Amino acid sequence: MPAAPIATGSTQHPVASPEQWLAQRRTLLAHEKELTRLRDQLARERRALPWVRVEKDYVFDTPEGRRSLAGLFEGRGQLLVQHFMFGPEWEQGCPSCSFMADHLDGMRAHLAQRDVSVVVVSRAPLAQIERFRRRMGWQFPWVSSHGSSFNHDFGVSFTPQERATGEVSYNYCMQPFPSEEAPGISVFCRDDAGALFHTYSTYGRGVEVMMGAYNLLDLTPRGRDEASPMDWVRHHDRYPQA
Repeated sequence: MPAAPIATGSTQHPVASPEQWLAQRRTLLAHEKELTRLRDQLARERRALPWVRVEKDYVFDTPEGRRSLAGLFEGRGQLLVQHFMFGPEWEQGCPSCSFMADHLDGMRAHLAQRDVSVVVVSRAPLAQIERFRRRMGWQFPWVSSHGSSFNHDFGVSFTPQERATGEVSYNYCMQPFPSEEAPGISVFCRDDAGALFHTYSTYGRGVEVMMGAYNLLDLTPRGRDEASPMDWVRHHDRYPQA
């Protein structure tokens, strides 16, 4: 006989014997393996996408001076860019983008071993970026595209004229968007001759690939436990102390 449900917060959850739990866990495992195989297939399809040559000469402000897009590769063959929502007039960076960025520093050494450099790009001037980066304690490279069309060209910044129409082009479709800035991840590759190519970009919930904390929350009984996506997320120095 199943045991009485256990109350957790406002919900109740069934309780089973170890044998009953194991039977249901094996069923779930089969579904998890299906998802793993599908994820591997999607990765193959992603790698098979054609590339688009980068024709513009984008230049960024960095703590080391002005650098081209090629200079952000730091000698490697692949570049992963986080498009971080931080507009020129903003006092601080977006909390959700900060949640993403909190995962970067620990990954950089491992990505570098696979020929991947990582950089964060925002439209805010470099001085604003540096103040916020120091506040957050981050070490990853963060550069400014202020005065450049880079963010607009890669679908994460919108002009006042575009927003005035009520819809902007984001995540490969026209849709309303509440901000002048949007989150995204873009990937670039450099060939042996030095030519640069845009290989992939993802937006919307696609940026959850950087949110390892969400993957761990998805393993827990209460899951993400949010009324709306990311409504609980704060800058990591703004959470109430336990």
